[in-house]
Amino acid sequence: MEQVTSLVQIKGIRDGLLATFSDAPWEDQRVALLAQIDERPAFFQGARLAMDVGTQVLKVNDLVDLRDQLSERNVVMWAVISESSTTEQTSQLLGLATRISKPRPEEQRQFANTVTDDTALLISKTIRSGTRIEYPGHVVVIGDVNPGAEIVAEGNVIVWGRVRGMIHAGAKGNRSAFICALDLSANQLRIADEISATLKPQKDPRPEVASINSEGRLQAELWHAG
Repeated sequence: MEQVTSLVQIKGIRDGLLATFSDAPWEDQRVALLAQIDERPAFFQGARLAMDVGTQVLKVNDLVDLRDQLSERNVVMWAVISESSTTEQTSQLLGLATRISKPRPEEQRQFANTVTDDTALLISKTIRSGTRIEYPGHVVVIGDVNPGAEIVAEGNVIVWGRVRGMIHAGAKGNRSAFICALDLSANQLRIADEISATLKPQKDPRPEVASINSEGRLQAELWHAG
């Protein structure tokens, strides 16, 4: 199975996941992609998937069949990148995007080995400067978020450690998202479209949770777990 699934490489991009296909026959690659999803169904639940199919020449039935199979697994195919004009026209006919904005190398989403539930990413290490993590769900960090590091999540962000970087929760407009940390002295916090002022390091840091209050402003208050 490992040899089969290696035909398709999956990584994070700004708008979801990007599956890059090899030069193997299309049927082999289709099977390899679905095998990866079936191996980790909780991780892929609700994912938005773009595909870079290289020079593969794909017809309507090829993409429709795969789109349906992905949909059955709660994965949305939204873009197909191809060097083939036939495949590109097919994709456009189906209403799929044929261009995506690829992140710079340091902005590529980094995946942890453990997914705690259907929409959560668990990272058991300190996030260092220059690292940008994006995820279409909740992010839990057991470690610190250093200055110059960024976390962008569509859900909540919980940091069991010290935050000195930038955190953006509810990145797709979820104003009910929140950010929790043991030491919330971030360079900047964002929830949906609300942005905090720079937070100063605390002499006696205490766990805090940041959220948007009833007045529509981003505020932080003591975090009473449980």
